[in-house]
Amino acid sequence: MQDEWSPLRFISEKIDVEHETSPHLIKKPTAPDSILWKGQNFKVEGVISSWFDYSRKGRMALNMRPENLKKAERRGSRGVGRFYFRVRIRGGRVFDIYYDRAPKDAGDHKGHWYLWRELEAI
Repeated sequence: MQDEWSPLRFISEKIDVEHETSPHLIKKPTAPDSILWKGQNFKVEGVISSWFDYSRKGRMALNMRPENLKKAERRGSRGVGRFYFRVRIRGGRVFDIYYDRAPKDAGDHKGHWYLWRELEAI
């Protein structure tokens, strides 16, 4: 299996995902079983890697005391952070997707999934 990847194209579009078994914690999701993008259903065959980023960006980084900011970057805090998954799709394509925990408005308590980029082996 390939270990090194290079971005083929940046996509950065909101997607829908499906899980055969619902994640135990909605704000700490597992990789989806399929991705729904532009009317197509892409079956996830495997997760190549996953990582998370709880860092606060922009103004959000300025609204905490430094000692609390360090804790939040390790554990996360409400509405902050992203969970990334590098997935192989049936047919061999590789995508980086992520779940953004940040609500977009007051009535939005979940988060949203995004197709970040397509990758190619180098």
